[in-house]
Amino acid sequence: MTDKFRVRFAPSPTGELHVGNARTALFNWMFARHHKGTFILRIEDTDETRSALAYQVNLLSDLQWLGLDWDEGPHKGGAYGPYKQSERLAIYAEHLKKLEKANLVYPCYCTEEELEEERQALILSKRMPRYLGKCRDLTAKQRREKEAAGRKPSFRFKVPELIIEFTDLIRGTMKFDSAAIGDFIIVRSNGMPAYNFAVVIDDFLMDITHVIRGEDHLSNTALQIMLYQAFGFMPPVFAHHSLILGRDRAKLSKRHGSVSVGEFRSQGILPAALMNYLGLLGSSFTEAREILNREEMIADFSLERASKSGAVFSEEKLRWLNAVYIRQSSADDLLEMLHPFLKEAGIDTSLLNVDKLNPIIDLVKNDITTLAEIGSNINIFFDEKYSMSSEAKHVLEKEGALNVVKTFAAYLQETNAADSDLYPAGIKYVKEKTGAGGRDLFMPIRAALTGKVHGPELDKIFALIGKDATLKRIKAIL
Repeated sequence: MTDKFRVRFAPSPTGELHVGNARTALFNWMFARHHKGTFILRIEDTDETRSALAYQVNLLSDLQWLGLDWDEGPHKGGAYGPYKQSERLAIYAEHLKKLEKANLVYPCYCTEEELEEERQALILSKRMPRYLGKCRDLTAKQRREKEAAGRKPSFRFKVPELIIEFTDLIRGTMKFDSAAIGDFIIVRSNGMPAYNFAVVIDDFLMDITHVIRGEDHLSNTALQIMLYQAFGFMPPVFAHHSLILGRDRAKLSKRHGSVSVGEFRSQGILPAALMNYLGLLGSSFTEAREILNREEMIADFSLERASKSGAVFSEEKLRWLNAVYIRQSSADDLLEMLHPFLKEAGIDTSLLNVDKLNPIIDLVKNDITTLAEIGSNINIFFDEKYSMSSEAKHVLEKEGALNVVKTFAAYLQETNAADSDLYPAGIKYVKEKTGAGGRDLFMPIRAALTGKVHGPELDKIFALIGKDATLKRIKAIL
């Protein structure tokens, strides 16, 4: 095994990238970057009925969007490929023969119905559901009879009697009694390798030094260690991090709301914000810091500080963090990320001057928590998008409100003041003429200018809208 740290993220393309899996990828990526090691992406696509090319394309896109660049894998290549399990079937077949030759596996002809019947019987008798070895000692004649009847065998590993023990970097010493583990399938009846069989072979042949994954794989590790021993392979170091939980402390799932990276992308979460938040879950950075850039996260990452207990996913916390990242972003960077959201809002950025857009983005970025909110916040700066909300109409229906607006318009029409002085001088003029102050002064003007009752500071809005557009809007209202 190499002296250089080598870790892998090995997803199955059977659905969209779950934030829990993205967090596993992030932990592996940070570990590799922290130790100047290698981060490998391997696609585990042997589940033919559930794997789909579209999921694989989205998976790669989501990882790239997050900034989790891999050193070996799809589109990168490497000395340990191929990096898709469907292209490694000959390797698995060769290793199955090795176990057959050592008499460590046997063909199993049990049907799904028979296995389920056995499982239910064990549950009813309050015993651990596991395979009891029905086909383990079949004679050659009995096997031929099964095959003559059209039954295609799967292959099961002969589980020896032993205590399986390993040291987990996060959880310490872990022990499993093989008596609770039935002979498990390593190759399915369709010839495809089972997860635990393929992953052991791949991790060994790819020189993986550390396997970092969720605690739901702990029981798989016991099975895999038996296979490592059967092959005479040196197992890697294991680290099983906690899972992401919903508010009810159950494993995070769709019933809790958005759970995929793609969903958060479409909502306008920034990749840096999602990466930062996933890094915080079940982990802690020094000095209890919450906002860290990529370089700081890499430098500060430590498996020893990873929590053993589940971390509750909070969309509210993620959106708060996202708002921080939006405020800290430059207008140029935001504009690049905002293009699809502006297009969805009906704003063609190709027709607008960047010099016009950037000051607007700089102003409204303090009032949005996601990029998807840009449409409702930027519309006030475009006459064709301007509309009056019911709350703004209610403000203008109050006694004295229209008089405030009329007086402000009258000042704008009559004055020759410089553009920079228009707003403060106009407010002073209205206050003197109408006696209005506070909300009675500012709310009617905000409602007239923007069609809303909330938003950025009025003087900055007026500076971007300008005198002519303001008068046009007030005239329409009056």
